[in-house]
Order: sequence, then structure tokens, then C-alpha cells
Amino acid sequence: MQQHIVVLTGAGISAESGLSTFRDNGGLWEQHSVYDVATPEAFARNQELVLRFYNERRRQLRDVEPNQAHRLLASLEERFRVTVVTQNVDNLHERGGSSNVIHLHGELTKARSSHYPELVYDIGYRDIKPGDTCERGAQLRPHIVWFGEEVPMLESAAEVVSTADQLLIVGTSLQVYPAAGLVHEVDVDVPITVIDPGEPASVSRARVIRKRASEGVAEWISRL
Repeated sequence: MQQHIVVLTGAGISAESGLSTFRDNGGLWEQHSVYDVATPEAFARNQELVLRFYNERRRQLRDVEPNQAHRLLASLEERFRVTVVTQNVDNLHERGGSSNVIHLHGELTKARSSHYPELVYDIGYRDIKPGDTCERGAQLRPHIVWFGEEVPMLESAAEVVSTADQLLIVGTSLQVYPAAGLVHEVDVDVPITVIDPGEPASVSRARVIRKRASEGVAEWISRL
């Protein structure tokens, strides 16, 4: 039976492709506080600003490419069963070739109804404008899990992590909950590796590779 490798990824893997992150900018993203652009209250208060912010993120995503780390993780599928669980809202894993990706925090290239969350639409890199509505007449919003909202894919992700034969953590500080709690779902004898150039939160028994995503993933794969 094929080994199941589960990969948890965060902003650090996308940063190598040129996508900016909240944590790298002192909690600001393009000079916006997370509370101005990434909460339900922000959307209720200033819908136009929030939509414009994510429209800009979508355009930025269109102009960047997957990096070596994305492609190397996709190449693992030639030998293993691989599931990527990502905190990122970009589509760089899919564009890099990964076929089994769980997005914990939503997807930038999708929109959903602001009143009927089950109505989700693929929009690619198109803008969402005030007045764009779902088929039931409600304003569309980014398909993003904002601060203060439930993480609907968390249970599915926890089930996947619990079946891992190896857990690889790439480009995340493991400081954002509930996603960070996923590391506790693995069996006690499952090897855990953390790839992060900074000081990731302590994970007991994890091997740490203090390198950027592409270099660290290449090193980890060379030891498989």
C-alpha cells in the first residue's frame, strides 16, 4: 500500500513566488490592517474596500507562478499518496501540479454568496464588484474564511492528517489556530518534519529544517 504523505503549508511557500503575507508586514497587508479587510464586520462596514482588496490580490495571483517547492511537492505523487492541506488561499499548489489539495481558509479564485454560503462559484481572476449577486439575489463575497468565522474544512483536514504516514510542514509558523492544532492529529509514531527559515512554534519530536521552502523541500525529498 502506498505511503500517505500529508503536507501542511502556509504563507512561507507562497512568499517565494512573490505573494506578500500578513505576518511578514507586522500584521499589515498592502498597508491594510487585517481588521479592515479580513473580517465579516469589515465587509459589512466597507464592502467596496474589501472587494477591491481581494480583487487586487486576485490580479497579483494571476501574475505569479508556482515555485520549485510547489512543483517538488506535486512530484511526490509519482511515488506516494499525497494530500496537501494549505492555509493559503492561492491556487499555486494546483498550478504546480498537486491533485489533492484541501484549502482551510478558502480560495481566492472563488466567490460565494454573502447570505447562502453553500452557493460557491469559480470566478478565476475576475473582479467581484458591488452589485454582483448569486442566483438568489445576495451580494457575492470572496470565498475566504475571515477572522472570526468557522473553518468548514477543518474536520476533513483533521481526518486526513490522522491517516498520515509522514507529516511535512512547510512555510507556516504554526501560530494560527485552529489550523496549528492539526499537528496533534497524527499518530505518535508518525515522523514530522518542519521546514521554516525562522523559529517555528515548537513541535515535539519534529525534525526542523531551517531553510526556505524550495531548498528545504528538496533536502527533505533527497532523504526519502
